[in-house]
Amino acid sequence: MTDQLTDRDYQALAGFRRALRQFLRFSEQAARHAGVTPAQHQLLLAVRGHPGEGPPSTSEVADALQLRLHSAVELVGRADANGLLERHTDPDDHRRTLLTLTAEGQRCLAGLSAEHRRELARFRVEMQAVLDALD
Repeated sequence: MTDQLTDRDYQALAGFRRALRQFLRFSEQAARHAGVTPAQHQLLLAVRGHPGEGPPSTSEVADALQLRLHSAVELVGRADANGLLERHTDPDDHRRTLLTLTAEGQRCLAGLSAEHRRELARFRVEMQAVLDALD
């Protein structure tokens, strides 16, 4: 059995979804303005923000982005062709491809990340009000 939701609960959930979508729309527009696709921006962030030792593999990035491997391979190929990242064969396992950002990829990601930090400061205030309403 589920708890009964009130009108206030539905309004808070709708507010959460609206705020989340506004942030995502901001992110998509910022990426396009920087000359990359939103997917490429997410790829650059997944490569740079990889928590493991050394550069991530294509399969690790696919997992981080919740993509199928073949989709990640296509995305990586386009980003490589656009000069945003480079692929390297893993010296310890020649079956794996490791990914690193180029200077252009680093520059692009740094600019986008600075914009996103500013937007997240605004988003945090809005989202906290929405989360408080869910309590």
